Amino acid sequence: MRFASLALIGLVVLFAAGAQAQTRIRGTVERLDGQSLTVKTQEGPTTVALAPNYSVGAVVKAAVSDIKKGSFIGVGARMLPGGGLSAVQVFIFPEAMRGTGEGHRPWAVLPEATMTNATVAETVSRVDGSSVTLTYPGGEQTIAITPEANIIMAAPAQAADLVAGTQVALTASRQADGSLSSSRVTIARAGAQLPL
Repeated sequence: MRFASLALIGLVVLFAAGAQAQTRIRGTVERLDGQSLTVKTQEGPTTVALAPNYSVGAVVKAAVSDIKKGSFIGVGARMLPGGGLSAVQVFIFPEAMRGTGEGHRPWAVLPEATMTNATVAETVSRVDGSSVTLTYPGGEQTIAITPEANIIMAAPAQAADLVAGTQVALTASRQADGSLSSSRVTIARAGAQLPL
């Protein structure tokens, strides 16, 4: 279940339309006090109430070589001026999450960006980077992966990992009283960048 929550926060929840407003939070842990998590963000400290059954997952740094034919991945990409797509972020799903959010759609995280969750049909390596051809029901996309792309994969984590200074990302629901709550937290292991 930890892997499921990790992938949902990184790739799927961003597209879910819920009854409550969703707030994306990124920063470093200031403190965890019971079910209350305080995160230092660029805007200042933000406190989030964690659900009683909240889960914690991690991301670790990965490489193009970890993307194999047949892998199921999620690629957040920018549209290039001359056409085509260039990856900003690549998430290698655990096998248990194959099919999650499958398809190609706009990615609200960045302007004029797309998210493609699909199976790798082909990989091509070049001196200046690589590209992948992704297939999903009803279509396919070929996306360039430059050395600047953030390539990550899931790893296990637990609440004890939420110590001061740990980089975290989460999607929280704003409650009627203005407070924030969340049931999932993603941490970045050393060397990994958090999902956008």
